[in-house]
Amino acid sequence: MSTAPAFASETDALQMLESALGYLAAADPAQMPAVIQAQALTVLERADARATAARALILAAFTASRGYWEDGDYSARSWLIHKTRVTKGTAADHAGWSRRPGTHPRIIAALAAGDMSRSYARTICAWTDKLPEDCRDSADAILVSAAQMGMELPDLAALAAEIEARSRPDVPDEDGPRFEDRAVTLETTFGGAGVMTGDLSPECAAVVTAVLDALSAPRGAEDDRSHAQRYHDALEDAMHRLVAAGLLPERAGQPVKVTAHIHLKDLTDLDVGSTLQKQWTENVRGQWAAARAAASLGGSDGAGWMEGDAATGFACDASVTPVVFGTVNPGVLGELIRFCVELAGHGRGRCTPAPGPSPCRDEPAPTGPDHSDPDHSGPGPDHTGPGEAMPGPQPLPPGLSRESLEQEIIGRAVALLSGPGGLASFLRRRELGVRLGGPSQPLDIGYSDDVPAGIRNAVKARDLHCQWAGGCDQPASACEVHHLRHKGHGGETSLDNCILLCFHHHQVMIHRMGWTLVRNPDGTTTAWNRDRTKVLRSHSPPARAG
Repeated sequence: MSTAPAFASETDALQMLESALGYLAAADPAQMPAVIQAQALTVLERADARATAARALILAAFTASRGYWEDGDYSARSWLIHKTRVTKGTAADHAGWSRRPGTHPRIIAALAAGDMSRSYARTICAWTDKLPEDCRDSADAILVSAAQMGMELPDLAALAAEIEARSRPDVPDEDGPRFEDRAVTLETTFGGAGVMTGDLSPECAAVVTAVLDALSAPRGAEDDRSHAQRYHDALEDAMHRLVAAGLLPERAGQPVKVTAHIHLKDLTDLDVGSTLQKQWTENVRGQWAAARAAASLGGSDGAGWMEGDAATGFACDASVTPVVFGTVNPGVLGELIRFCVELAGHGRGRCTPAPGPSPCRDEPAPTGPDHSDPDHSGPGPDHTGPGEAMPGPQPLPPGLSRESLEQEIIGRAVALLSGPGGLASFLRRRELGVRLGGPSQPLDIGYSDDVPAGIRNAVKARDLHCQWAGGCDQPASACEVHHLRHKGHGGETSLDNCILLCFHHHQVMIHRMGWTLVRNPDGTTTAWNRDRTKVLRSHSPPARAG
């Protein structure tokens, strides 16, 4: 065991560590002799063990002091995810190690000394965690000593099994899993499929087996599904039956529903001959696939993501709620303004001279009929000469009706909010062949004592997960709807004024600790504490001028 070098401070040691690792990472391993390569691999393994012990001890102290609260996070695991940029699995692993200095001090000491690899230490901890608490430290001492003397893993496993058997002399037959050793995880892959793993209690395993066996029987000689495929289909069938029976408790005052995101192409009969429509479809499909992939890692609204035959089958017996996302298309803003000016009684040749672009002149209002009256269609007195501007609003010229101008304004407004892709216009035109029926969902209702299902679903589909500025991975299904401008201050229950937040960031950080959260025009969020000494952003701070 080598003697640790002296450092002036922890910061000095961390800088030296980064420098040393940076040197090795930049070195050319092909130019190293084999003996140096072997030495580097051995030393790096010991360094990994020591890094594990150091991280466990520091993270344990950081957790005990709730240092993560300074950054608005509700746990050390959440802080690790958003501040050190690690995955959920890695953060959970680090958090697990941070609890072991209290439960397995001998294991942590062996790691800190570099006498045991991280993988050996994890395995020994898993073995001794099954022992009664008063036997755990003694078992750790025996197994660590044996590992330091060079005992291989199979022999260590045999020794651990013997220790476990001797620790329960009164119940020699009790070798099954404890009730605490149960878990089920369901993760979503990049392509939208699910991966389920679990450790079931004997009772749960018996119930699940009975249900799957009952629903997975082969359906005749032509059923060529494998046993695993029939079990999968039986699980899906069982879940469908459970939801359809209405036996599940309500969530947020609403019955439990199975939600799926289905690509528009699978819900509509598109005109394959339309080049513009094909281009738009490919663009939206790419955005849909990107959203599905992001949901697999960052959390989603609890809905599945389907396309093709799966989408067709799911949508066959489901209510379809179209959710339209729009982006601003500034290219039509000029025409929108021009038509509004025309409707107000101004414009070229009316309050400006016909031959030139002279602006309206500030003159006294003419006597005679009120030309601002939208129903007025008379010519009115002419107080100007040929080619001169007529002061004040003027009647519409021949051939241009108020109704036609209103239609043009409405059309340009739709185009402005549809974005360059023209999503809203596609949903409203008949070229799609199939109309997306069903009642419209209100997305802006002003004040309400609760959040209607229409707005709640739209907010979930837009935000997908907690929108806390410091970062949060809680999915939409575990979040609450927060009014950015509080209802008590006149805030509306509208899509624009609502945002998804998990319980901690909504109830604790905002309503108890007094933090303020705002959504910026570009969709990012910023939060600050009560005295503005801490500012969090979901994006990088703006670059300083110069």
